[in-house]
Amino acid sequence: MHNKTLVAVAVGLGLITLSACGSTDTESGTDSKTVTLVSHNSWSVSKNVLKDFEKQSGYKVRVLEDGDAGQAVNKAILTKDNPQGDVFFGVDNTLLSRALDNGLFQPYTAKGLDKVGAAYQLDKDEHRVTPVDHGDICVNYDKAYFSEHKLTPPQSFADLAKPQYRNLLVTENAATSSPGLGFLLGSAEQFGDQGWQDYWKKLKANGVKVVDGWDQAYYQEFSGSSAGKKAGGDRPLVVSYASSPPAEVIYAKKRPDTAPTGVATGTCFRQIEFAGLLSNAKNPKGAKAFIDFLVSKEFQEDMPLNMFVYPVLQGAKVPAEFTEYGPAAKDPETMAPGTIAANRDQWVKSWTSLVLK
Repeated sequence: MHNKTLVAVAVGLGLITLSACGSTDTESGTDSKTVTLVSHNSWSVSKNVLKDFEKQSGYKVRVLEDGDAGQAVNKAILTKDNPQGDVFFGVDNTLLSRALDNGLFQPYTAKGLDKVGAAYQLDKDEHRVTPVDHGDICVNYDKAYFSEHKLTPPQSFADLAKPQYRNLLVTENAATSSPGLGFLLGSAEQFGDQGWQDYWKKLKANGVKVVDGWDQAYYQEFSGSSAGKKAGGDRPLVVSYASSPPAEVIYAKKRPDTAPTGVATGTCFRQIEFAGLLSNAKNPKGAKAFIDFLVSKEFQEDMPLNMFVYPVLQGAKVPAEFTEYGPAAKDPETMAPGTIAANRDQWVKSWTSLVLK
């Protein structure tokens, strides 16, 4: 998330990403009628849906976007004693323990949380964060490339290390990018604490390319995305999302019958995103109202076509395009929050010295 979705495409085509809403006299964020949201740069909501919240709650929403999810979380931790805002959205299960261990959030049980799937409630005992969406980090492939080369696309983590896929994969840096980290965690879950390093040695020998973030990987290096084609991207495999193919269809100038990209379903890792009431928030009341809004049916059903993620609210409708062009992975890799917390930093350090040096 976090360079995560195809929101940049959406914005280019007229969907709304909001930054700094509200009047200039509330720029400090201290006005009790202003609630300030701090998020990664993939935050997006339909204008009319946000207006509904503002009208019903009486609060103006101001949005501060702080880059990739990893950067945004780190900055929020550094400023936690005097936070930039009231609510933080965009911390995911790969970084959750870092945020919680650093006391980033104060407890709040959102209205409507009882209708949110239990599998997404990773802090259910303390309610320091509220689940908002989920998605699957997966390798995407350029259908045209594989068809032209009469090559079967890879379907599993192990496939990616095979010689027929040499120099075809681009992924994101696990130290700076949320999808990159998710892909590393997926490989660790697949091959175990001992086996994942050998796997990455094979990937490196097989010509994997690593770039800083999702935008660069997907829009510049990947030959299957519309932007990647224009940029001359020559990598037909990219670490992205299971929901990326629907975006390629929805935002095409002329909508194709089928998505130009596919998903290697055996390479997926489940990502859950959360929102939390920041410790020392200046407007906790407004923050609570906004968190309630994030799990409301109106926001949950608006979210998929804005941020290309799935709702967590039971009964929230998912757009037909998602089902048709990019169904959620049936059996994604998952990892217990405690396992991520215990190993993430060391794994990222080992991965960096193994793959980048």
